[in-house]
Amino acid sequence: MQAIRIAVMSRTLAVFQVDAFTRHRFTGNPAGVVLGADLLSDEDMLAIARELNNADTAFVLSPDGTDHDLRMRFFTPRTEAAFVAHATIAAHYVMSRRPGPRRLRQKQKAGIIDVEVRGEGDARRIAIHQQPPAVGRELSARERLAVLDALALSSGDLDNRCPLIVCGTASTRLMVGVRGPEQLRQLKPDAARLTTLSAQLGAAGYFVFTLEPQVADVLAEARMFCPAIGIPEDPVSGNAYGMLGVYLASRDLVPRDGDLARFTGAQGHYLNRPGQVDIELEYQDGVVRSLRIVGDAALVFETSLSF
Repeated sequence: MQAIRIAVMSRTLAVFQVDAFTRHRFTGNPAGVVLGADLLSDEDMLAIARELNNADTAFVLSPDGTDHDLRMRFFTPRTEAAFVAHATIAAHYVMSRRPGPRRLRQKQKAGIIDVEVRGEGDARRIAIHQQPPAVGRELSARERLAVLDALALSSGDLDNRCPLIVCGTASTRLMVGVRGPEQLRQLKPDAARLTTLSAQLGAAGYFVFTLEPQVADVLAEARMFCPAIGIPEDPVSGNAYGMLGVYLASRDLVPRDGDLARFTGAQGHYLNRPGQVDIELEYQDGVVRSLRIVGDAALVFETSLSF
């Protein structure tokens, strides 16, 4: 009997662990980064994301068209995400270790964005340029009470300037403004109820923030809960802070300098992973027309994976 030989292609992948929105390892928001992922299947990517066990892992692929420079796919340990800001920061921080273009066009399921490298060396920062997310509907009184109950908040805990509004399109978050850091500290999210409410409200997560932060030199401090997508509490979310920037601008709650507004947000302190996000907003005719999410990163480790 003739032996049947099956050729198996072995692939060696460069894999990184990066903490985003911080310059200090073991703080900020951790993300996996996998370079050269073109030959991986969806199942491979999901398996690697599960093994790395970060909230998100970014897989970097070659472009498939002339309107962008690279593609990126994002996987949680449970499913694929359309776009993840902190994993984008992490991936471009890794790629910018070597000389190359300072600005790249990145394609993902949520569309095409520009990503810019600012500065040099370990102090370099990554800026994500994107269109402002949508500011959607305000919750009804009944929906509002259900969310407050699931977060262990009362109506008196809320910032009256900030109604509960769903923001975003491909990725959605409910903006919940509270009076101060004490309200952030006392949150007791009911993951099961928040998951059920996510389906009813059309909000994949809950971004609870205060404009009276305990952290110095920031405009806002926040916590975020996304149990519906497998993230009980996210350490630091650039995407949500981008939504918050447009939300606050729509209510004239962001200090402006002509057609430009900048602010810093803090997050992660209640998980012992503090980090900060810088948001830049550009206005035209009084309306926010462009958004930049800017962050630092710190490399934790790099390795290779034969796959």
